[in-house]
Amino acid sequence: MKRLRWPSRLPIDPYIVLLLATVGVAALLPARGGAAHVASGASTAAIAFLFFLYGARLSTREALDGLKHWRLHVTVLACTFVLFPLLGLAARGLVPVLLNQPLYQGLLFLTLVPSTIQSSIAFTSIARGNVPAAICAGSFSSLVGIILTPLLAAALLGSGGGGFSAHSLVTIVLQLLVPFLAGQVLRRWVGGFLTRHKKVLGLVDRGSILLVVYTAFSEGMVRGIWHQVSPLRLGGLLAVEAVLLAVMLALTWYGGRMLGFGRQDRIAIQFAGSKKSLASGLPMASVLFGAHASLAVLPLMLFHQMQLMVCAVIAKRRAHDAEAEGAAGSLSPAPAPSSSSAAAGTVNPVSGSR
Repeated sequence: MKRLRWPSRLPIDPYIVLLLATVGVAALLPARGGAAHVASGASTAAIAFLFFLYGARLSTREALDGLKHWRLHVTVLACTFVLFPLLGLAARGLVPVLLNQPLYQGLLFLTLVPSTIQSSIAFTSIARGNVPAAICAGSFSSLVGIILTPLLAAALLGSGGGGFSAHSLVTIVLQLLVPFLAGQVLRRWVGGFLTRHKKVLGLVDRGSILLVVYTAFSEGMVRGIWHQVSPLRLGGLLAVEAVLLAVMLALTWYGGRMLGFGRQDRIAIQFAGSKKSLASGLPMASVLFGAHASLAVLPLMLFHQMQLMVCAVIAKRRAHDAEAEGAAGSLSPAPAPSSSSAAAGTVNPVSGSR
């Protein structure tokens, strides 16, 4: 019965509250005219700086060492960039019953975004899984996603995604990949500084994303695109995302078992392969969708909070299962000695006496 008990407090991420507050500010005080141009320029600079920090923090040596567990990383990448997009394409049949076209575009974009790093590591650690594998899997997914996400978006979303073109891909390379590579090159000089100031730079990370959200939703408010979303459509979106998350959690857990992975590896696969990164997805959406970015990132923001809440419950249950298995192993009786060995005066494995 303890396994069925609902946690006393659900993990509402304070950062999600800030994101929602930013959306509220954009709805009440959207940037217009010259202020909109300033916000757009600041957002572009913030995105480039954000990916520079990503590149400067990622240890090349750790990434190369992580390649030793290549089967696990390939599995996570397949879940992130193959299974997720296939489920996103299958959701096309829900238009217009549950979703309208703009929300579906955002949902499909959600399935193309890389996996998370921080929360995958945290939940894997709570559940007593393979933490080093989760670190490498999340890092590889983010690195691959810088290139693969815009390519998949261009192929699967096409012109309906908000202006995908060769120019969009060049913008991605210049604004995301080039700063990332610059961070890698300069890491030997700035890596120590970044390590010593993790908390401050974490605030810079999150502040940059808040600026991106404000700019995207301000433009959406000015253009009046929020009239396309009704409470009924939002309810349908939440239902679809709940099913999507449940399916991916099941596929990553039971699929890992079918592929022969141990329990700790399966935990890392489940948490790294079923999650999507808000930190990577928001900047990419602002570049790829432009004026349509506000609706495009709405499914990702909702999915992000949903995955945090659900995965926190699962991580606690995995930890309880590990404790139960450990307790059962320590309490299991030792095999009794045979009569012949007892007669020969062998040591009793329980008491240690003859």
